Amino acid sequence: MGIILAIIIFSFIVFFHELGHFLLAKKNGIDVQEFAIGMGPTLYAREYKGTRYGIRVLPIGGFCAMGEDDEATDSPGNFNNKSVWARISVIAAGPIFNFILAFILASILTGMVGYDKPEAGAVEEGYPAKEAGIQAGDTIVKMGEKRIHIFREISIYNQFHQGEEVEVTYRRGNDEKTVVLQPKKDEESGYYRLGISSTGYTKANVLTAMQYGVYKVKYLIDVTLGSLKMLVTGQVGMDQMAGPVGIVDVVGSTYEQSKSYGSFVVLAELMNLAILLTANLGVMNLLPLPALDGGRLVFLFVEAIRRKRVPPEKEGYVHLVGIVLLMVLMVFVMYNDIRRIFF
Repeated sequence: MGIILAIIIFSFIVFFHELGHFLLAKKNGIDVQEFAIGMGPTLYAREYKGTRYGIRVLPIGGFCAMGEDDEATDSPGNFNNKSVWARISVIAAGPIFNFILAFILASILTGMVGYDKPEAGAVEEGYPAKEAGIQAGDTIVKMGEKRIHIFREISIYNQFHQGEEVEVTYRRGNDEKTVVLQPKKDEESGYYRLGISSTGYTKANVLTAMQYGVYKVKYLIDVTLGSLKMLVTGQVGMDQMAGPVGIVDVVGSTYEQSKSYGSFVVLAELMNLAILLTANLGVMNLLPLPALDGGRLVFLFVEAIRRKRVPPEKEGYVHLVGIVLLMVLMVFVMYNDIRRIFF
């Protein structure tokens, strides 16, 4: 069941990403040769207004094939004949649509289960928050230079800054106070803690669901960027990265653990995973790396600045190297997933 659910979730996310490219390409008058759901051999296809719409046999995402052939430069619908800003909008649309999907799902989920406002539910004795005078009911508004909107941001800030002294601003009524906290190590878990727990979830109306939907997406983007920073700086190892096999395992485990609580909990948990995955895909695709949307955007912005296109063959070589490196990384991550799950 985990494999089926993972395929459905991931396919929908990738489809939505490609839909962004497709809609902006059509908006800018760019020829779209094919828009397909899935990969591999074609199961069904139909042409409409110059675009072939198809369903492929492997339900693992989709693709949007635009007219980018440099040999067809006489075609007004060729991608490369459009203005640089039109091309930038088309390439950026994929990741942006991932964030839009994350916001839609996050707003729906917040409407279903509520939101975790950054309010102290309990303040533990013997920990720095209590010693600094923070009380239950106080609202945490800032940690370091970071504004806090949901309680999970408090937890993730502490996770990314384990053991580091932090300046915390909190509000009690109409008064704001700032204190400096030095996290204390919990000897049992080995984790540095501030000693603040959440009040739980607060019911949301339509407006607050949308407001906290934005905060949730922002939180997930921050988590992804923070995790990448820890990966680059060596604070976490490459063996902790997860790929498709790892995602299937997480989806399957989530389903098995939540199904005994009923369909509502299953739906909420799977939606939460989908929000995480689509926000993560949006961030990863915007990284300025060859073969990714972010890498293509780098070349387009360079073209916009110098008002001259980078030679296509040179750009092609860079993206080819990027594809090879991505394939190597995917094999490495898949190997780690299999080793972690089955051995």
